[in-house]
Amino acid sequence: MSRRAVVVDAVRSPMAKGKAPREGRPGGALSGVHPVELLSQVIACLIQRTGIDPAQVDDVVAGCVSQVGEQTGPIGRWAWLAAGLPDSVPSVAVNRACGSSQQAIDFAAQAVIAGACDIVVAAGVESMSRIPMFTARLGQDVYGPAVTRRYTPGLIPQGVSAELVASRWKLDREALDEFAAKSHRRAAATDFSSEIVPIATPEGTVVATDETIRATTTTESLATLSPSFYSAEMAQRFPEISTWHITPGNSSQLSDGAAAVLVMAEDTAERLDLKPRACFRGFGLAADDPITMLTGPIPATEKVLHRTGLSLDDIDHYEVNEAFAPVPLAWARHFAADEDKLNPVGGAIALGHPLGASGARLLTTMLHALEHTGGRLGLQTMCEAGGMANATIIERL
Repeated sequence: MSRRAVVVDAVRSPMAKGKAPREGRPGGALSGVHPVELLSQVIACLIQRTGIDPAQVDDVVAGCVSQVGEQTGPIGRWAWLAAGLPDSVPSVAVNRACGSSQQAIDFAAQAVIAGACDIVVAAGVESMSRIPMFTARLGQDVYGPAVTRRYTPGLIPQGVSAELVASRWKLDREALDEFAAKSHRRAAATDFSSEIVPIATPEGTVVATDETIRATTTTESLATLSPSFYSAEMAQRFPEISTWHITPGNSSQLSDGAAAVLVMAEDTAERLDLKPRACFRGFGLAADDPITMLTGPIPATEKVLHRTGLSLDDIDHYEVNEAFAPVPLAWARHFAADEDKLNPVGGAIALGHPLGASGARLLTTMLHALEHTGGRLGLQTMCEAGGMANATIIERL
């Protein structure tokens, strides 16, 4: 049994700075919002906008990376119940690192295509101000001795991997900073209001716009920042990195955010008199060297293009997650891609990277951008911890 899976709607919260209040300083705009409440408001709006009977939803697939503390367990289940929605609907939590909610969307679409589900809410959430990155590790070794031996003297931080990618693709500091500044310029020039769900905070304020975009960012201002990942140990291990380039300015921002997508069978949408906005054309999964780590989007893209019979020239919008500036730039160089199509409304450098929410945020933004420009095909891909990557192609209807 094979059916076409479609996107009926896609929404996201504003992207807020992922910083907790401390020493008398305020946190990010959403730092006071429990991650369950953050996701519940986004899901509630998705259901309200589409007008579907929530009891007809077969599953809620929610991406989340740091599944500890307030994000423990099937966070989609708690968010669904927090929204006052029927307790008859189940949920499952997905962790494919930074691609968690992209994988949630892909799983949702694949369940519909296979006939296992008719209607699925695919979502993602991460509150990096309340549950900082790596909290779930509990200070322990997550790799184990065999992995460490295989990659002696061990795996490395992603920032060092970004330096390796920059070095191997011959991307200098100016190129990285210019790309980062362009991300902010493009985001600042975009009206995201159609995709954003205003979020009410416990303090009684409403957050309705992205907090992360810095419209005044320039290549010159970014050039004043110092590299973040240099150490004598890593410099000795990787002498090919002659100059260190990765700074907070050309890296993704730690953020709080959530996003949700309503996926269903095309015939179900027709029966419910709902107009699909896009369909899924293909999916790709790949993995690469866990030392360079961030190059997985290249083989994932090659795989999804091969499976769909499409070429990159057929694609109108490329959404390559800006974990670090070298990631989309190396991807673009490999494919000789048109950089005007690459993250044309900005990416995670400007909008932030709330880990488990980013995949759904990218698809939401890409769908709205395709509708705005009249583009037909969009491809999104994300690098993920351990060298993994997802790639997904959608077609606007």
